[in-house]
Amino acid sequence: MSMNAWQLYRHPRVLVMLFLGFSAGLPFLLVFSTLSAWLADVDVDRASIGYFSWVGIMFSIKVFWAPVVDRLKLPLLTRWLGQRRSWLVVAQIGIAVSLLLMGTTQPVGNLALFAQLALLVAFFSATQDICIDAYRIDSAADEFQGAMAATYIFGYRVAMLMAGAGSFYIADMDSWGTAYLVMAVLMGVGLITTFIVDEPDTPPRDDFGKSPAQWINNALVRPFADFFGRYGQYALMLLALVAVYRISDITMGVMANPFYLDIGYTKNEIATVAKFFGFFMTIAGSVIGGLAVSRFGLLRPLLVGAVAVMLTNLLFAVMATYTPVSPLVGEPEAVRWFSLAWLAAVISADNLSGGFANVALIAFMSSLTNRAFSATQYALFSSLMTLPGKFIGGFSGEVVKGAGYTVFFNYAAVMGIPAIVLVMMMMRRKKKLRQAAAREEAGSSL
Repeated sequence: MSMNAWQLYRHPRVLVMLFLGFSAGLPFLLVFSTLSAWLADVDVDRASIGYFSWVGIMFSIKVFWAPVVDRLKLPLLTRWLGQRRSWLVVAQIGIAVSLLLMGTTQPVGNLALFAQLALLVAFFSATQDICIDAYRIDSAADEFQGAMAATYIFGYRVAMLMAGAGSFYIADMDSWGTAYLVMAVLMGVGLITTFIVDEPDTPPRDDFGKSPAQWINNALVRPFADFFGRYGQYALMLLALVAVYRISDITMGVMANPFYLDIGYTKNEIATVAKFFGFFMTIAGSVIGGLAVSRFGLLRPLLVGAVAVMLTNLLFAVMATYTPVSPLVGEPEAVRWFSLAWLAAVISADNLSGGFANVALIAFMSSLTNRAFSATQYALFSSLMTLPGKFIGGFSGEVVKGAGYTVFFNYAAVMGIPAIVLVMMMMRRKKKLRQAAAREEAGSSL
């Protein structure tokens, strides 16, 4: 790395994204796989655990209130902190308070209240994501955006390690409630950062002062009209690929932690292998994915990622069939270590493929946006990316309850076939798609 690159990553705006990325990544697993583990550990019905994944739909529909966060001024707070920081403070305090309430609530006997609190965490977390994306775009020139995105992702992954492995370790030593209380306190990292940083120099106008028709046209109609105008007959195919690409991965992820617990692994072993070790495998997969996109463009890495995710789900089906469903503690030492090595191998394949596929998809979605409407269009893509998977994942507990884990993981693998088919269709239309993308912005890398 050159001296100029080092200076780039030391820029205050770039370093800030490390801490804001941590704040964004912390709540995600706490309403997804970590929450599933807590519910499984206290013997909540597996079908109910599956339905809890619908809480994550909040991340998939944030596009509906993103224009409000983008433009509506909050009384007093906006005057004091500015447009971006005022909404960030509200979102971060909302996350922390909701996590504190979850940590003091037992799910057994209070399942409805517990679900409502998880929904609040997801809502405030999705709102925080909108604010941080807007802050990143507003606060620095294009030359800093790549470095800011890189530091944001690293901070996000560190937070996921804390919310994943960290929560498991704390729960193993004390309780799940204590783990969530600790995570609530750690939201202070983002809150302190928000108070320290400066508001971007060019905050957006308050379009609510205009006529409602004009506001709706500028905020909602023009971004979507631009996308459909550029891609024409291919627009729906592109949106379909974004929607189905992660269905297999997300559907499988809902029941992963309950599966580990049911098959006999302890919380400490899950934290070490599935969370801590898996973190580094995800980073490795992301790095490899970035190199592949740089070397081969977008479509071939997209195809490789889709196939790899489907195959790793089949590995989980094999694991469910041949791994003894009995506690590892008390087993012969050789058998125990073999079981842990088998878990590590499957986790490695899953996280490598997931990291690779995620980078390819993010690069693909970024290539679809017009810079004039990047915030709204990317919010559409990122929402659409997770919505079908979250919805279908809600039924995962019913499949496990009725047919078992082996059938479920095969079912999750089959869900990856539409993405493979769509990528192959796009590869056949590569030239026409490139021409469509170039109508407004030159240099598409499809």
